[in-house]
Amino acid sequence: MIDLYLKGGLMMWPILGSLILGLVIIFERLWTLTRASVDTRKFMGKIQTALKEGGVEAAKEVCENTRGPVASIFHAGLSRFENGVDHVEKAIVSAGTIEMAFLERGLVWLATVVTIAPMLGFTGTVWGMVQAFEDIAKANDISPTIVATGISIALLTTLFGLIVAIIVQVFHNFFVSRIDKLIIDMEESSVELVDSLIAIDKAK
Repeated sequence: MIDLYLKGGLMMWPILGSLILGLVIIFERLWTLTRASVDTRKFMGKIQTALKEGGVEAAKEVCENTRGPVASIFHAGLSRFENGVDHVEKAIVSAGTIEMAFLERGLVWLATVVTIAPMLGFTGTVWGMVQAFEDIAKANDISPTIVATGISIALLTTLFGLIVAIIVQVFHNFFVSRIDKLIIDMEESSVELVDSLIAIDKAK
């Protein structure tokens, strides 16, 4: 594999750079999304219990001791409960927007790598083909050996560019799927929290 990489020429370096960039973002997103994933139903159960036994302050304490976007938006909403349920909903929406941006951070760079890597590969192939034909002209020979060697080396950049794009695309799609699930959990749990707070407000 290393031998093939070295045969690909100078354009293999920017392709390698795009792979490194993609891998750095992939590992960072894996770590972040793993930390953001919690058992939403279990967390919601703790919140409901805290609201019944200790009120809003107890529920806020549960949020403070729980990681993840759901806990963050719950804390933002509960902190505005004294101002009314309307303020709770607005705080949840604002916090949710911030959390979504945090979850989606880096995805645009992964999409860029998916687009750029094959282009770099194609550019390297075109450049390699030009050099191959120059070698043929210099040798004044169009034998299959010379042609095949030049073209095979030229196509290596396209091969590696596509490999990088495929790897990054798979992880990009995986992250989008995970984020969509987290967003759905955030929305469903937020509705449930607001309903609980409305019930508490009416019981006053």
